[in-house]
Amino acid sequence: MDSEIFEKLPPTKLFFRCAVPSMVTMAFGALYQIADGLFVGRFIGEDALAAVNLMMPILMMVFAFSNMIATGASVRISVLLGEKNREEASRVFSLSLKVIFLLGCVLGALGVFFAVPFVRFLAPGASELAIEYGVTYIRVNAVFSPLCLVFFATDNYLRVCGKEKLSMWLSITTQLFNIVLDVVLIVFLGQGVWAAAFTSCLAMSIGAVIILWLFRGKKMDLYYTRKGVSFSKFSKILANGSSEFFSNISMSVMSIVYNFFLLKYGGTTGVAAFSVIMYVDSIIGMLTFGMCDSMQPAISYCYGAGLMDKVKALCKRIILAAVVLSAAAMAFMYFAGPYIAPIFVKPEDTQLLKISIAGMKLFALSYLTGWVDMTFSSYFTALERPGRSLLTSFFGTLVAPIGFLFILTPHWGLEGVWLNPLASSAVSAVFTLFLALTLKIKKADV
Repeated sequence: MDSEIFEKLPPTKLFFRCAVPSMVTMAFGALYQIADGLFVGRFIGEDALAAVNLMMPILMMVFAFSNMIATGASVRISVLLGEKNREEASRVFSLSLKVIFLLGCVLGALGVFFAVPFVRFLAPGASELAIEYGVTYIRVNAVFSPLCLVFFATDNYLRVCGKEKLSMWLSITTQLFNIVLDVVLIVFLGQGVWAAAFTSCLAMSIGAVIILWLFRGKKMDLYYTRKGVSFSKFSKILANGSSEFFSNISMSVMSIVYNFFLLKYGGTTGVAAFSVIMYVDSIIGMLTFGMCDSMQPAISYCYGAGLMDKVKALCKRIILAAVVLSAAAMAFMYFAGPYIAPIFVKPEDTQLLKISIAGMKLFALSYLTGWVDMTFSSYFTALERPGRSLLTSFFGTLVAPIGFLFILTPHWGLEGVWLNPLASSAVSAVFTLFLALTLKIKKADV
């Protein structure tokens, strides 16, 4: 089986074998998001850029359901493959795909019929044009929801099977296709926000069909089967993925909360400036996320195989890489603002440009400690410790950020929003390190 590389390769070689393809994939995905923001901001306008940012929390909540199932399933699958139980692993794989597809159908229907109230609830004070753009963006995504959720999940299963490079090339190809469609529809044909949503959804849907086709027969470690798993085992899968689900939901909720404060202290321009910062953060933050996420199958497999020394060795390499990446990210975000922000802003939007550059400098400081929660939450999940992972996510993505928003913004206004990630991540890092230092691991339960 290809997944046996997790057992055979030495820790350093295994780290690079897993991390590099995932980081390249994330980098291209972030570049796509940047390109998407560029097309929307430069060729459609400030209202469109604000609308996409306002709607993103809803989309992230939808994808969070898929991620919960896929993450919990992939961890359990990796442990089962480490125990050499391919049949049970394939049962988990098949059932999880069915549930994700059906979930996409239900959530897609809700998005089509309830787009207007969703958008108006999330965008108090936004312009009518931004609201109109938001409704369009949500409805297009809702139509493609079933296949998009499958695409979002299947990357986990390719990596579980030791197909990191295949996953990387499929993602890169999909993203490049997406960018080409953006250029054609938005730049050359002058289409609006619907085109930005349509190109993303079409590319992901095609990618989902290709990946599903690859798992036919028994050519890979996982295969389709009609046999399911018991309710108790599937509940355990959902429990283990719950921390990732809560983390995604919390970030979406925080985005909504951020938008309320941004609209209060900076109006639509403040929301648009935050969008610019998030586009830049996407290429930086996603590198660390990709690295941590890529190691979950390897850690879970070694955990299932009883290779505890290798689990600890992989964890040390993840921490070292996260520190180096975060230091480089902070320097880039702090100094690159005057050169990067203008890419997303029309030349005449001088106030938006000024606010974006100032915000990037303050936001950059959050990279000092922001890596801690991301690294250890992923590590706890890989070891099937959903309780610790959930606590990390709950405190780091919701409790601390909301608390510091109410503390900082009355005194510093919009600057308080930019400083919030630094303050909240520093406090959360202390809590997470306590959970990590008190963790004792032993061989996985069969």
